[in-house]
Amino acid sequence: MSDGNASTLGSYVNQASGMAQRAYGAVTGDSSTQGQGEAAQEQGKAQNEASHTAAKLGPISGDPNTGAVAQDDPNRPSGSWDQTLGSAKESLGNMIGNENLRRSGVEQNAAGKEQEAKGQLKDFGAGVQNRAQGALGSIGAAVSGDREQEEKFRDMHDEGKARQRGAEADMAKKGGY
Repeated sequence: MSDGNASTLGSYVNQASGMAQRAYGAVTGDSSTQGQGEAAQEQGKAQNEASHTAAKLGPISGDPNTGAVAQDDPNRPSGSWDQTLGSAKESLGNMIGNENLRRSGVEQNAAGKEQEAKGQLKDFGAGVQNRAQGALGSIGAAVSGDREQEEKFRDMHDEGKARQRGAEADMAKKGGY
């Protein structure tokens, strides 16, 4: 196994153990354990990013027409995770009759929805901006005859389109669009 694969595997292990530790801390209400889990998760994400210089792994949106992909804003999957965890805490609180745990779950679910929505809006706005900038830049580069710049701007446009469409699809799926 090469060093790149070893660091990728290590990053996945750190992310998974951090996620489990974060969930345990959230369910038990131990904020220090939850914080340690978040730190381990972030360390795993950083390791993963460092091990992939050419292509970033992680949640991506894609445009089936162009094949372009764009990495999603980190608030989207994190918000979705908080919603899932909040729902689990709410259910567990209802099941065992713990009103504090149930209320904590409701609050975490609501915060997760807000966080995910912010990420969707950020991706949508960045997608629109990249599409416009890429289209205008591509036209300018084509007029000047600079094929390299034209390709760069076309890629920017396609990435923006993928980001915008991914956010639109996510919003439509969640009923917010």
